[in-house]
Amino acid sequence: MGYVVLVAIGFVAGVQNALAGGGSFLTFPALLFFGMGARAANITSTVALFPGQVATGWAGRAQVAGVGGLSFFVLAGISLVGGAAGALLLLATPESFFQRLVPFLILFATVVFAWGSFAKRGGDGAARIGPRAAAAVQGLLAVYGGYFGGGIGMLMLAALTLAGLAVRAAGATKNVLNAVLNLSAVGIFALSPDVHWGPALAVAAGSVAGGQVGAWALLRVNERALRVVIVCIGVALSVAMFWRAYG
Repeated sequence: MGYVVLVAIGFVAGVQNALAGGGSFLTFPALLFFGMGARAANITSTVALFPGQVATGWAGRAQVAGVGGLSFFVLAGISLVGGAAGALLLLATPESFFQRLVPFLILFATVVFAWGSFAKRGGDGAARIGPRAAAAVQGLLAVYGGYFGGGIGMLMLAALTLAGLAVRAAGATKNVLNAVLNLSAVGIFALSPDVHWGPALAVAAGSVAGGQVGAWALLRVNERALRVVIVCIGVALSVAMFWRAYG
C-alpha cells in the first residue's frame, strides 16, 4: 500500500514539476515519512524524479530557448557542471547539519518563487538581467539543484523570466535544464548508499506519467492560480520542517 501512495505522490509531483516546479516539495516529505533521514530522502527524491524530468523535458523540447546572448547549449553545459558540484557537496555534508539546513533551503526557494511569480515586471519577455548575470545565476542554481533540489524549478523559472524569456518558454526551458543538471547529480548519487531504490522506483513510475500530463497542461492551466497553490505548499512545508528541526 505504501508503494501505491508513493506512485500517486510521484504522479502529482511530475505534473507539478512540468507546470511550475516544486514537485520535490511533495516527494521529500513523503520519503521522510517512510523513515529516511533528510539527506537520504533528498538524494532518493532527486533520483526518483529524474526519469519524469527527462520525459517532461522531451515533451516540451519545441519551446526550449536560450536567453539573451546565451544559447541553450551554454546553459545546459553550465547546468551539467553545477549539478555535479552540488551533488558532491551534498555527499560531503554531515547528516545532522543538513537536517537543520533544510528548513532554510525550503523557505528560500518559496520566497524567491513568490517574488519571481508576483513581483511587477516591465512586461513579458523584457530582460532585467544581462547574459553574464544569467550565466552566473544558472551556475549557482545548478549547484543548489544538485545539492538540494527543493524548489529548483521555481528558482530557474524566476531566473529565466528575469533574463527575458516569456513564461511558457521559460517553463519548457527550465524543465530541460532541470533534467540536465540532475543527469550529473544522479550519476553521482547512484553510487551512494543513501539511495533507497524501492521507494525511488515507485516515485519514478508516477513522475514519468505525471510529467507527460503536466507537459500537456502547461499550455492550458491558469498559471496564477497554480503559483498561489505552490507558494502555499512551500510555506506550509517550511513551517513543518522548522518544527521538525528546531521544535
